[in-house]
Amino acid sequence: MFEAARRAEAMGLIEPGGAQSDAAGVRHLANKLRRVGIAASAADLLNNVETPSDRELVDLLHTIVAALDASPVPKCEWGGLARVFPPEDLAALLGISLSSLKRYQSAERDTPDDVAARLHFLALVVGDLAGSYNNTGIRRWFQRRRTLLDGRRPAALLKHDWDPDDAEPRRVRELARNLVTLSGT
Repeated sequence: MFEAARRAEAMGLIEPGGAQSDAAGVRHLANKLRRVGIAASAADLLNNVETPSDRELVDLLHTIVAALDASPVPKCEWGGLARVFPPEDLAALLGISLSSLKRYQSAERDTPDDVAARLHFLALVVGDLAGSYNNTGIRRWFQRRRTLLDGRRPAALLKHDWDPDDAEPRRVRELARNLVTLSGT
C-alpha cells in the first residue's frame, strides 16, 4: 500500500498522507484511481468483495502499482510535481521551456505525448524518492553527483528530448527505486 500511495501522491492523484493501509484504504485508493481510468478492474474486484483476504489485497495492490506505472495522467501529474519542484526546475528536467510548462500546467494546451511520458517518468521517480526524502531532499537528489551514475547528477542524464525508455533515464529510475530498498546511493 505504501508503494501504491507514494506513486499516486507523486502523480497528483491523491493528497499527501491521504491513504490508509487497511482494506477500506485500498478500496478508497482504487476507487479514486478508477475515476481517472486507472486500475478499474482492481476497483471493481474490491467493490464486489465484502472483505478481501490479505492475499487478494496484495495481488490487487500489485495490479494497482503496475497500472500506475503504465498510466500517465498529465492533468494530475502537473499538480503533483508542482508540489515538489519550482517551475524553472521542472521545465529543465522535462526539457521544455518555462512558457510551455505554464501552458501545459494550465491546460491552455494539451500536453504532448513525449512530454507526458517524461512528466510521468518524473512522477514515478519522485514517488520512489518520497520513500526516503522530503521535497527538499528530492530536489537536491536530482542535483547531487551519484557514484552509481558515474559521478554524474541525475538531472544531467535528463537533458533535451530524453525518452524514459533510453538507457540513461532508466539508470536514474533504477537508482531512485533502489533507495526504497536501501541499496542505492
